[in-house]
Formats: sequence, C-alpha cells, structure tokens
Amino acid sequence: MRRDIFQAIADPTRRAIIALIALQAMTPNAIAENFNTTRQAISKHLRILTECELVKPEQHGREIYYSLEIDKMKEIEKWLEQFKKIWEAKFNQLDQVLSTIKKQEK
Repeated sequence: MRRDIFQAIADPTRRAIIALIALQAMTPNAIAENFNTTRQAISKHLRILTECELVKPEQHGREIYYSLEIDKMKEIEKWLEQFKKIWEAKFNQLDQVLSTIKKQEK
C-alpha cells in the first residue's frame, strides 16, 4: 500500500520525528531516546516516513542516519498555500468590516 505525505504527518509522533531530524540527521536509536516508546515503534514510524519520501536513510558505516527531505515538505506547503489565500481574504474582509464599524462609532 502506497501512503501519501498527509497520512504520514497525520500522526503526532511522526510530526515530532520530522521536527527532530529537521535540525540534524539522526539514527533510530537517537530518535527513540526522545520518545517514551519502543525502538520498534520508532522504526515503524521511520519506515512510513521513508515510504512517503519525507525522510531519507543514509548508511554511514554500521549506522543508518535519517534526514529530512525538504522537497517533499514543499508539497505540503504548496497544498496549504491555497488555504492561506482563502484565510488572508477572509481576514482582509474582517478588517474592512471592523474599520467600517469603527468609523461609524466616531
């Protein structure tokens, strides 16, 4: 089953993993130290993030380091951008209404 990036970021643990490795590449053990869960659970989350291409594993000697795939994060940003435009338009309308009310009160 092919997962998409939105399924990946739906889970709060996976979002926390993304935030951790956004700063620097980390091994699964180093990631697991930041959570109150098993190493196996973290590995499952990393597998899902890898399948969605949000993280990239790289072998360095005997260790695997996971790093964030910035280009995939841009897909999320692009999707959110359409809503940002809608929100901004609504806020601008609200500003106009408030400005009108304020002028009427004077």
